[in-house]
Amino acid sequence: MTSDAVAGPARGSMSEEQIGRWREVMDGVAGMLPDGAVCVVVDGGRYAGVFAERLADRLRADGRGCAWPHTGGGAVSERIPETVMLAAGNEWRARPPAGGWDVVIWLRTHRGGGDEENNADIVIDLYDPSWPVIRHAALHLAGRGNWFIAESRAFFGPRAATWDAKFGDDMPAYAAAVEEAAIPAVANVVDVGCGTGRALPALREAAGPAGRVVGVDITPQMLDVARSTGRAHDAVLVLADARRLPFSDARFDAVFAAGLVPHMPDPAAGLAELARITRPGGRLIVFHPSGRAALAARHGRTLQPDEPLARGPLGRLTAAAGWRLDSYDDPPHRFLALATRC
Repeated sequence: MTSDAVAGPARGSMSEEQIGRWREVMDGVAGMLPDGAVCVVVDGGRYAGVFAERLADRLRADGRGCAWPHTGGGAVSERIPETVMLAAGNEWRARPPAGGWDVVIWLRTHRGGGDEENNADIVIDLYDPSWPVIRHAALHLAGRGNWFIAESRAFFGPRAATWDAKFGDDMPAYAAAVEEAAIPAVANVVDVGCGTGRALPALREAAGPAGRVVGVDITPQMLDVARSTGRAHDAVLVLADARRLPFSDARFDAVFAAGLVPHMPDPAAGLAELARITRPGGRLIVFHPSGRAALAARHGRTLQPDEPLARGPLGRLTAAAGWRLDSYDDPPHRFLALATRC
């Protein structure tokens, strides 16, 4: 892989782990693309062409045909059967083929992608050119390929050691959310996506000495920090995928989910899985220590009305999954929605 191919350091300056990370991303993206004739455009800055070339190499290794667009009167050439048509750059994105681009890939190299990022089907975090990470895939692509676990761990794993230094002052907000949720004493409680365990002490206190607290996360390094800080005292930590939790039906009285739902490839299926492990009458606490607008501004993007945590979509998603949405609060300083298992 050349220096251009990784959008920064030369291959000789990268570790085998970093080279493997690039390979995993290309495997993930290639696995998401639909079969047959597909038109794909890569956008997001000066690395778009290089990324498209590397993706073409990966697809050809799988035996898929690839072609680059040709113009005819300013339009992209027609689709070719069983071939991936690849284009790169904003100028090509603005000139879609008949029927539009099937897949738009956005390379996030800075904050503030705005609507161009919001309207992409796949978003790649390229802040660190030697460590790319798939951060988003549209629902119609998310079920294709086996990318979610590897990409979640690739993003959160390197950040685990410094996570509390950056966000540790949020713990009072977690405690306030747990108190407001009014979890009954002697409860079985699970924190799904517990990270470094910032909610675990408050959940432990709410559940009482006879209750039980479980913390679940997909990233081993996050659970290591939870153990090393002592936050997991009297809690059970489980390494697991939130989409397929290793618990029996109706096991828990309350589920705490901080920052989880927007990260799930299929929020509807994710909320249904949380409902499966919750007893009837049990509590769901959906939380984030920043409101949606404040979080979007921090990341330089605009809010979208169809986001899973917007009031309307969240109400529909929870209802379809077997929850009754009881309250919804989204001021700048926090997001908190409470629901009851039907």
